[in-house]
Amino acid sequence: MIETSELGKRFDDLWAVDGLSLRVEAGQILALLGQNGAGKTTTVRMLTGLITPTRGWARVAGYDVTEHPNEVRAASGVLTEQHGLYLRMTGDEYLDFFGSIFQVSTVKRRERALELLEYFDIADARKRRIGEYSKGMRQKLALARALIHDPSVLLLDEPTAAMDPESAQLVRDEIARLRSAKRTIVFCTHNLAEAEALADHIVIIFRGKILVQGSVRQLKERVLGPPRFLLVFSRPWLVAAQDLPPGVQIVNATATVTTLRVANPAEANPAILRAMVARAAPVVALQQAPQTLEHVYLQVMAVAREGARAA
Repeated sequence: MIETSELGKRFDDLWAVDGLSLRVEAGQILALLGQNGAGKTTTVRMLTGLITPTRGWARVAGYDVTEHPNEVRAASGVLTEQHGLYLRMTGDEYLDFFGSIFQVSTVKRRERALELLEYFDIADARKRRIGEYSKGMRQKLALARALIHDPSVLLLDEPTAAMDPESAQLVRDEIARLRSAKRTIVFCTHNLAEAEALADHIVIIFRGKILVQGSVRQLKERVLGPPRFLLVFSRPWLVAAQDLPPGVQIVNATATVTTLRVANPAEANPAILRAMVARAAPVVALQQAPQTLEHVYLQVMAVAREGARAA
């Protein structure tokens, strides 16, 4: 549904995006992660045909973004960081206006608008001017606008920004539901827990270049290595390396918690517990240490910044 090859955009002497190659299948969700200024928004703008690539190419829903920008826009729903809402319009008027731009029939767009307004719990405000809406209400209306023509591709820039936790969860649920409807979704976010929960594929960008990409599981394995486990004791206890099975290493230890790197948990963990029981160790738990996308992101970015300083 989305494919790019060596996609790049230069502004004067600055490459905002440089050599971006990726592929997103129908029904997948891709999360673009990176610092402010990393090139995420520029990438989204190229994918929507709003700006022309300096080099490389991109296809969205089968259309080249340079040769067929109108077809790309017709197939895409876009939520930008700056929503561009028309504050003197009412919510009803706004969605009706954009529905007409996408050539949705009058009856269909009014039905669709009411459905979206009710889903995002802002139907009661549909007759009010948008200028009277709160930040969260404006975010919901902008997302409704992106969905008004039932697009096959959604490009979302910070979709839950400025939302209260309940509204943000509603939007995350909607993103997950749309994925099941075989839409392709690309979203930029600084919320790493959100990206980990939703995305099939993660791309981390630094200064316009892709640092790593893959599924959350692939990135954890590649960046963080074998899983770590916490061996917890009820009182101070020293774990000796010779008491551990092959493939298990001690990473660090406090008085009551020893952190282990375990290459093959299915085989090694039962052996660890047997060894502790044999020594009458006061074991409380053997549990996996948290390994999150945030850990991956911070480690990848630390390496990238160190490399940039060295260069």
